[in-house]
Amino acid sequence: MEKWESPVEKAIREAQERGEFDNLPGSGRPLHLGDPERDDPDWWVKRFAEREHLDLSGAMSPAMGLRKEAASYPESLLDLRSEASVRAVLEDYNRRVKLDRLRPGVGASYPIWAPLVDVDDLVQRWWVARETARADREREAAARAASIAAASATDRHHRHLPRWIRGLKGAGRRRDAMSD
Repeated sequence: MEKWESPVEKAIREAQERGEFDNLPGSGRPLHLGDPERDDPDWWVKRFAEREHLDLSGAMSPAMGLRKEAASYPESLLDLRSEASVRAVLEDYNRRVKLDRLRPGVGASYPIWAPLVDVDDLVQRWWVARETARADREREAAARAASIAAASATDRHHRHLPRWIRGLKGAGRRRDAMSD
């Protein structure tokens, strides 16, 4: 006795047999259906935006955009060169927050406000983050210089060997390459 198959299941089975689902984007990768530990009703929107590299900042309310901007401080300020420019950016942010608070609320819900930032506190945090980033760059540069020095010391040692020994070392590499 044959098992009953709905028209939809039959169409899917026939398409699979024809290979119409082969080589689709994302084929063979697991589905990410959200984080069950965190009950976020918008997980699929966030996942879609991440997968498609979409910038959803234009879809946010102004207050939410300002909150997101405030959350990025002081790391987003590291490219600024002077304390005056950092203060100017932070004071402009506070000005925009105050202007947003003057806007009339829409609907019956409680309005969302972005927080004002403490300019002096963020300037201090910017100085600390800037010094930390500078120290990290110096450490990386010192490590690169040490590896370059070690490589050049090896080259210097190799140059002081007699020519016939250097030729043997090169011949071994050529012989290995020929045998492949």
